[in-house]
Amino acid sequence: MAKNNEENKFIKRLKELLKTLFQLDCGELDFGIYRIMNYRRQEIEKFIENDLIQVVEREFEKYKTQNEKEVLEKIEEKRKEIKRLEKELGEKILKNDEIEDKFKEKPFAKEYLGLRKQFEDIEITEAVKTQVFNDLYEFFSRYYEDGDFISQRRYSSKQHRYAIPYNGEEVKLYWANFDQYYIKTGEVFKDYEFNLKDWRITFRTNFAEVVAGNVKAERRYFLLSQNEPLKVDIENQKCLIQFEYRPLTDDDLKIYKIKTKEGKEKETGIKQEELNAILKEKILEEIKDNRLKAVFLGKKENDEKERTILEWNLEKYTRKVTSDFFIHKNLKGFLERELDYFIKTEVVDLNNLEPRHITRAKVVEGIGKWIIEFLHQIEEFQKILWVKKKFVLRTDYVITTDRVPEEFYEEIWKNKEQKKEWEELGFEIPGKKEELKNKKLPIDTKYFSPEFKEKFLEKLTQNADLDDLLDGLLIKSENWQALNLLLGKYKEKVQTIYIDPPFNKEQEADYLYKVGYKDSTWITMLYNSIELARRMMSDKASIFVRCDYNGNMLVRLLMNEIFGEENFRNEIGINRTKKIFTGVKGYNVATDNLFFYTKKEDFKFCAQYKQRGQEQKWLNMHSPGERRPPERIIFGKLLYPPKGRHWTFIQETIDKMIEEGRIRIKEDVEYIDLMGNKVKGMPQYLTGEEELLDSNWTDIPGYSQTQGFPTENSEILLKRVIESTSNEGDLVMDFFLGSGTTTAVAHKLKRKWIGVEMGEHFWTVVLPRMKKVLAYDKSGISKEKDVKEKYNDKSAGGFFKYQVLEQYEDSLHNVEFLNEEKGKKARELFEKSEAGQEYLMKYFLKYETEGSPSLLNLKQFDKPFEYKLKIISSNKGEEVVNVDLVETFNYLIGLKVNKYKFLKDNGRKYVIVLGEKQNRKTAIVWRETTKLNLEKDKEIIEKAIGDYNPEAIFINGDFYGEKNRNYKLLETEFKALMEV
Repeated sequence: MAKNNEENKFIKRLKELLKTLFQLDCGELDFGIYRIMNYRRQEIEKFIENDLIQVVEREFEKYKTQNEKEVLEKIEEKRKEIKRLEKELGEKILKNDEIEDKFKEKPFAKEYLGLRKQFEDIEITEAVKTQVFNDLYEFFSRYYEDGDFISQRRYSSKQHRYAIPYNGEEVKLYWANFDQYYIKTGEVFKDYEFNLKDWRITFRTNFAEVVAGNVKAERRYFLLSQNEPLKVDIENQKCLIQFEYRPLTDDDLKIYKIKTKEGKEKETGIKQEELNAILKEKILEEIKDNRLKAVFLGKKENDEKERTILEWNLEKYTRKVTSDFFIHKNLKGFLERELDYFIKTEVVDLNNLEPRHITRAKVVEGIGKWIIEFLHQIEEFQKILWVKKKFVLRTDYVITTDRVPEEFYEEIWKNKEQKKEWEELGFEIPGKKEELKNKKLPIDTKYFSPEFKEKFLEKLTQNADLDDLLDGLLIKSENWQALNLLLGKYKEKVQTIYIDPPFNKEQEADYLYKVGYKDSTWITMLYNSIELARRMMSDKASIFVRCDYNGNMLVRLLMNEIFGEENFRNEIGINRTKKIFTGVKGYNVATDNLFFYTKKEDFKFCAQYKQRGQEQKWLNMHSPGERRPPERIIFGKLLYPPKGRHWTFIQETIDKMIEEGRIRIKEDVEYIDLMGNKVKGMPQYLTGEEELLDSNWTDIPGYSQTQGFPTENSEILLKRVIESTSNEGDLVMDFFLGSGTTTAVAHKLKRKWIGVEMGEHFWTVVLPRMKKVLAYDKSGISKEKDVKEKYNDKSAGGFFKYQVLEQYEDSLHNVEFLNEEKGKKARELFEKSEAGQEYLMKYFLKYETEGSPSLLNLKQFDKPFEYKLKIISSNKGEEVVNVDLVETFNYLIGLKVNKYKFLKDNGRKYVIVLGEKQNRKTAIVWRETTKLNLEKDKEIIEKAIGDYNPEAIFINGDFYGEKNRNYKLLETEFKALMEV
């Protein structure tokens, strides 16, 4: 009985782990991957509870049979050998299949008896079976942590260390999550929902701003919303609990009875886990319905801590949104490699290679790989949702009134919302509409009707190409998702990249880390996005990455990994906003680092100068090292430099400096030139008012405080970055945009620009700032003399596009099981065959979700302007929005957009985009295809395309096309490029 109890303990432990791995420990949760896994909950639980043991038994039986057959064949061969010896010796060696005593010490007899012993040992004991369950538990539990499989370095029981991937490099950069995507999208919290006893409960976090002087802790906490913390709908049995995530205030210290550490006003010493106990009591106090209160006070099933439903969900919610999450790029490959190593070091004992232990190893391998297949299916499905190109959800334009055709002034003048924004931004509104032409007032198309926007785009592109007219692009999105979509259009087009990612520091709450993986989380996030951005850089492009002492060694190694050590240019020192005081521990930290890399060795670089910090003086005009040609003509005389030296300047510079009176011959100095001649009189030059800029940039501020943003980069800093590596008209990009300094400076310096920002300050800081820049912003570098020449109240103005993208959590939220019936039949067919559970293990997720809105429902292309997604990334709960398929497809095929045409004919709307794909003229036609008169449709399309003569025409749905036209089905291209 004790043995059975021990076996049951190991089996039960493995089953509980598998339920966690397969996300079944959260059966009541109804969002994200939990909702998806609950769809097949019954089948998966049946596999874990019943089929798993049977599978183990079958695996043992399979290897037992194989081993028996193999050993019996060897025994038979040895018998035949002994029979031959009996004939040769004329004596009986085998009697009743036993070796006679006098032959037992002979080698052949020992081999025979050994084989007989092997056959007897093939019988599998219950203890060996128990070991298998324990082996599987030990293997899978060592890599799983809080929802992720981590490539952790572990010591085995035999003190073997798990090896890192290594290909013989002299120096290898490696981190725990190197083979994963970092999918945490910052402090953006989504609805957390679960169902219990006919109640649907939602936790929702709202953003809350607090006055800086009232903040009592820099760390942020989950607190109940001050405005209506609970909303209970008794009739429909719904409960919404609203939280705020913010620093603590004076009032919070009283309400939640929190004490600060003595002498440390900014530190409370409290952890969120402790605060959760207070939150629980306050929530229960707010609930008046006893039925709902009973639901929350019920115990969570199979919870070792015996927490209530409310306690368990509070902990999971607050941990989930403050933890980092990853998706493996190849979970199957990783786990199978580790399983192989585990078996060889933990399961197989080289000193005891009995068949039963070999069988144990083979069964662990077989069952392990089976479980890995299912885990891989879950992970691979999430990876598909992560890497697939995201939909454009919203597109709007901002343009100054001086660039708008006058026919639109009437409608602009009547728009009250637009005028209200002008007032809020501090612009002076003219007395009458006719004066709009002489103003740089930015209009935002979000305040106008779709018809206005369409007429406006069509008019603007009548005599010019849209992408040429646009100065820039703002994207509201997690940066990897944005870069992944933009790559098709901007591959090898970006000239300068500047990023200031969140610093890798633990003492402030501007970035969240999983305990123990702070560095790995940070470097994974950077690697994913920078590696993608590199592909967008032109061959002569540069990238600057700002960081501080917490991450500078990691950034240097990471950039070497992505760009190659040979493309490192400089480590530039720049000023902090304030020094970090370390007291007796060391020198105070006064600078940050700016790492400057280029894509290739031949790059665009324009030397920069700064004001000389000392008086001008005369210096000898030669420098170390020889150059070719060595000679220069100075004051009409051919001169060679001293041996082992070269003249400091080229001939053109010398001629110019002579004209300026900055070169002289110092007659009382003699030297021996490289030809061996004695020369009287040394050429000297007078230093200029400016000196060549080196890697010390501490003469200018590193940060500014004009936007009320804590990490606002200084405009003068960005001016140096952009002017040193780009020319006017070049494309500048920042995908950690922050307050928008990079795009603001790029616009002032007449560069094109792209900015990506995922935070909600996109709406409150970045967008308003860029509107002010268009209207003429007098702050920052606008005061610089050289900038005033190109950016002033007369030359300002501009035109940019801004867009919002679908996010990973939206993709998860829009997964639907549309092929349930087909899936049921497929499962039945598999179960009747030798494949058995293979459908559930490998295929059901992808097969049954095909056609989900986020995975491209091609049927909805019949009505392309009504393609909808349910969006939860906007922090407003669930919103149903129309997807901008037109703009999405433009990115997918990498289209340079020239013109838009909008038509209403044939009982429907037509949107026609004319542009260039890889320098080939291309037309894209969108229209509803239900009840379509194809003959009429053909006439409309041919007339609209007119004499544009595209080399390719993409069109959705059925169509009649001219034989000489290269028509392509739009849906086929869309699906292939979307990568779903």
